[in-house]
Amino acid sequence: MTALIATPVLLHLLADRKGSPAALLLDSSRPQASADASPAAPVKLLEELASGGMHCFYRAGIAAELHEALAQVGWQALAADKVMRADDVLPKELPPGVNWIEGDWFLAPPPKPVGAQAASRALALQLVQLVSADADTHEIEALLRQDPTLSYHLLRLVNSLGMGTGRRVTSFSQAILILGRAQLRRWLNLMLFSSREGDPRSAMLLARVAVRARMMELLAKACGEDKPHQEQAFMVGMFSLLGVLFGLPLEEVMKPLTISDAVQQALLAHEGELGQLLCVVESAEREDHDALDGCLAALPLDADTYNRIVIDAYLWMQDVTAGKTGNGHA
Repeated sequence: MTALIATPVLLHLLADRKGSPAALLLDSSRPQASADASPAAPVKLLEELASGGMHCFYRAGIAAELHEALAQVGWQALAADKVMRADDVLPKELPPGVNWIEGDWFLAPPPKPVGAQAASRALALQLVQLVSADADTHEIEALLRQDPTLSYHLLRLVNSLGMGTGRRVTSFSQAILILGRAQLRRWLNLMLFSSREGDPRSAMLLARVAVRARMMELLAKACGEDKPHQEQAFMVGMFSLLGVLFGLPLEEVMKPLTISDAVQQALLAHEGELGQLLCVVESAEREDHDALDGCLAALPLDADTYNRIVIDAYLWMQDVTAGKTGNGHA
């Protein structure tokens, strides 16, 4: 039986009229896969996404067989006049019938940060630097006290039911102890990309970087890497968009950070095992089938495992953007 959906599955985010991530669009431009591939597995995985909180679409006009399979698992056809492409800037006004925005407008250079916004991102980057260098808790706490937004979100996270502490946490030192350094680092990385007043890119950037980081982590696990290497993979995915976030060359943003040579080589030269995983993620984002096929061919992964990773990463991203979690582990 010929597969109904191409392997690997490729997805990209759609923004709503306000520029927030609100829908997923399936790339169905290459619907045929190998003759021995099973259509049931990818369709079943896509059914999970349809119940994940975001609208799930495929482009209208696809083959009737694929249309029927997707419709049965909760995906909807997206008419061409309901979506508009933007690659340079978020449109201030949209035609009345347009509900969704596709494209990479959120990767364009940022508006120049001013005042509190600039100070907040600078402090967040300093915190990432301190945590990555395993600085003393008192140093980290002193910086947290300078940013009420970061402080509020940290205490809210630790006091959430998901932490299971059984008591209210009221001090930064308690919060840092409970989270642990690895989770504090992960949370700070996500907070770098979280919403900032005056930067309309923030919500979509957070969604994109969450998918990247989680995919990198899960790919590393599937390739047999241990927990420290999985954490490094997550960091590579997260840091790979810091240059876009700050509107600066990535090498310049990375200078003050204490990171391993493997992470640095992956980020700046796409070298090593981590660089290979980053190539997988980036070629999937570009919907570059040939490049993705080549990257995956070099990894000890089958198509089903890769597709499971893609769906898990997008489900995790939906939780992150909904404020439900920042703590997922592979």
